[in-house]
Amino acid sequence: MNALVATNRNFKLAARLLGLDSKLEKSLLIPFREIKVVECTIPKDDGTLASFVGFRVQHDNARGPMKGGIRYHPEVEHDEVNALAQLMTWKTAVANIPYGGAKGGIGCDPRDLSISELERLTRVFTQKIHDLIGIHADVPAPDMGTGPQTMAWMLDEYSKFHGYSPAVVTGKPIDLGGSLGRDAATGRGVLFATEALLNEHGKAISGQKFVIQGFGNVGSWAARLIHEKGGKIVAVSDITGAIKNSKGIDIPRLLNHVKENKGVKGFEGADSLVPESILVEDCDILIPAALGGIINRENANEIKAKFIIEAANHPTDPEADEILSKKGVIILPDIYANSGGVTVSYFEWVQNIQGFLWDEEKVNNELKTYMTKAFKDVKKMCQVHNCDLRMGAFTLGVNRVARATVMRGWEA
Repeated sequence: MNALVATNRNFKLAARLLGLDSKLEKSLLIPFREIKVVECTIPKDDGTLASFVGFRVQHDNARGPMKGGIRYHPEVEHDEVNALAQLMTWKTAVANIPYGGAKGGIGCDPRDLSISELERLTRVFTQKIHDLIGIHADVPAPDMGTGPQTMAWMLDEYSKFHGYSPAVVTGKPIDLGGSLGRDAATGRGVLFATEALLNEHGKAISGQKFVIQGFGNVGSWAARLIHEKGGKIVAVSDITGAIKNSKGIDIPRLLNHVKENKGVKGFEGADSLVPESILVEDCDILIPAALGGIINRENANEIKAKFIIEAANHPTDPEADEILSKKGVIILPDIYANSGGVTVSYFEWVQNIQGFLWDEEKVNNELKTYMTKAFKDVKKMCQVHNCDLRMGAFTLGVNRVARATVMRGWEA
């Protein structure tokens, strides 16, 4: 199912549970602003010109500045960006940080561009949108295909127009006002979310069998931290392939292998596995940490995990949700489970505005506090509305945004 259709469906179910009137429901669903096509033409290193299309969707700012990543990916398209912007609105509300939602991207394959070409593309895109972003308006961050260096270029280009403004983007290099702990934040948030869920069921990380689909920033950090807590990671995959060891993969060794070989393929401490089969491997906890829509009606019946922690955005289709629910599988939804990244982005923004750097221990302790409190808030909504964790999170997020919208007199 299309990501936007699925997101709208979840929103409407939450709005119905909350009893929102139709006018308010419509105003919450319609994006604040959509920058549908930003043409970015750059000279390539060989002297030819290349054009790329960029998007920025600003969904809602009732609770504060809009917040969301910039992704560079060949499949970036308007509906996907719209869905992810809306998800950011509910995610920031679930985390109870003072932001709304936004998302952006450029349709390109960063692997096909040199460093200098990526810099030129980022600077041209920033020139096109600099009047629409800002410290108290819209604060971009890294996403798929982008990183701290991308944010450094955006900051520098924005500062040419508006003066030095480190708080205009987050996920920056530490030397330019980035936050300690930001690189690990989403993966660490996944750990804290998993601990909160398991604690609810009288379990701990130690001794549980994990499968992690996706071994980029989020998946690799989650694996490292879960391994340190005594979790047994029995299978891992990335774009190069998949590996399996029923006795548990040596994660520190795997991380060294990935650093040297740019992927998990060929790791000697595990057997190779057909990548498509990783989702149905025997485990206690499945962590999808790559692209959306990978758990669907075709494979949901075969999934053996008792818990699914959605480290990726929208990894589970609504049809799969229903199948897994009937099987008794408990799903911790993306708008809570992967909110560690945006939460530490908020900490970075706060540090930039204050001009005061926190130490890493403070960042991690504050993140655990926010993730633990958010889980309790989601559970309360589950009890009030007699619903699963996904609807508990959606009703929590939608309700907070709806209340802010009404209090600001925007509901008409």
